[in-house]
Amino acid sequence: MAYKELTERNYKRISLINWSLAPAMLILFAWPYHMLCQILGFHQLAAFGGSLLFAAPFMMTVLHGHVTMSLGAMHRHMYYDWISSRPLTHGFFFHPIFFLTRFRLTLFIISMIFLPIGYFFV
Repeated sequence: MAYKELTERNYKRISLINWSLAPAMLILFAWPYHMLCQILGFHQLAAFGGSLLFAAPFMMTVLHGHVTMSLGAMHRHMYYDWISSRPLTHGFFFHPIFFLTRFRLTLFIISMIFLPIGYFFV
C-alpha cells in the first residue's frame, strides 16, 4: 500500500505536530524579548504581551516551513484549505492568514513599537 502525502490522515498528523511544537517554540522565541523587558524594568503585563507578539511571527514561520517541507510548496494550499474547513478543531489556532508574510511582519513591527512605548511610558 503506497503512502500518499495528500490524505486527511497526513493533514491530521501535520496539524498535531504543529500543535505540539507551537508552545515550545513560543517560549523559545519569547524569552529574549522578555529578558530585555525585565532589564529595562517593564511592567509584567507589557513584557508578556510584547514577548508574545515578538515570538509569534518566528513561530509561525517555522510552522509554515514545516508544512511546506511536509507537503511541498505546490500542495501546502491544500492543507490550509483543509485546516480552514475545520476552524473549531485542527484549525483553531492555525488560520491561513497567520502565515502571510505581511501579517507576520506587522506583528513583529508592533512588538518593536512596544519597546520604546513601554520604556518611556510604563
